[in-house]
This record gives sequence, structure tokens and C-alpha cells, in this order.
Amino acid sequence: MISTVPHPDNSEVRVSCAVITVSDTRTPETDKSGQLIRQFLQNAGYPILNYQIIKDEPQDIIELLKKLCQIPELNACIFNGGTGIAPRDTTYDALEQLLEKTLPGFGEIFRALSYHEIGSRAIASRAVAGVYQGKLVFSVPGSSNAVKLAMQQLIMPELAHLVKLL
Repeated sequence: MISTVPHPDNSEVRVSCAVITVSDTRTPETDKSGQLIRQFLQNAGYPILNYQIIKDEPQDIIELLKKLCQIPELNACIFNGGTGIAPRDTTYDALEQLLEKTLPGFGEIFRALSYHEIGSRAIASRAVAGVYQGKLVFSVPGSSNAVKLAMQQLIMPELAHLVKLL
């Protein structure tokens, strides 16, 4: 049996997050994936210090992450969208160059779990996670199903533990 909490941690950890949707077309009203991420975080009692929708422009993504990481009380940034291989999918490329440490298992496990849901199309996902300037950074595909999978099975079970490690 696989434990969902490999290292039980009874201490309360306050986790403050930023939620960023990378999209050329979404608005706050149509951003179902961003709303879903916010809902998961709010249900856990985690404050959302910033929520934005930005265009899939690498320099904008880089500048935003750098700006967000200047907020002392911020612990994690969760990006959604722009992780595929289409020409406008640049989130992975922008974030990957900044990450000081990567969590390869995040992308590997995400793709393995996705494979069970969508089959071989999971190979096109460039989900990634790591650390930049002492903050956790997660980047997941923009579909609501992908966000739900990542939040339920990977991010929420480990978020407080990873923040505590940092």
C-alpha cells in the first residue's frame, strides 16, 4: 500500500501562494484551471497572495517570477498553462532556466499519472517543479483535468512538507 503521507508531519505550516495562469486567451471569467488551483489552496486554508493571467511570453513569465520571489511571505508559485510543445508554449522554457534546484520526480510522476488518464499523449507534457530564490515553483498543463491531477495527487499532499524543508 502506498502512503499518501510518507513523512507524517503534525506541525502546522503556513503556506502562502501565487497562482499564475499563462494563456493568450483566458480571462478571469474563463480561467477554470486558475480557479481550480485557487479553490484547492483556499480549501486547505492557504492564503493566495497573488493571482494573475499573463500572456505566454517568456520574458513576461521570467519577470513575473522574479518579482513574485521578492515577496518575503510567499512560499510557492503555481503556474498553469504553456507546458506543451506548440510554438506559443513557453512556460517550461522560461521557468526551467531560472530554477536553482529541480524536482525531477514531479514531472516524472505527473506524466506517469497522466498516462493512466490520457494515454501516450502524456509525453507532450513538460510539467516541472523546483526552487527559485527559496520559493517552490510548480508548472502544470492548463487543462482542468491536469490541474486537478497535479493538485490532488502531487502538490497538495507535499506542499507544506516541501515548504518546511526550505
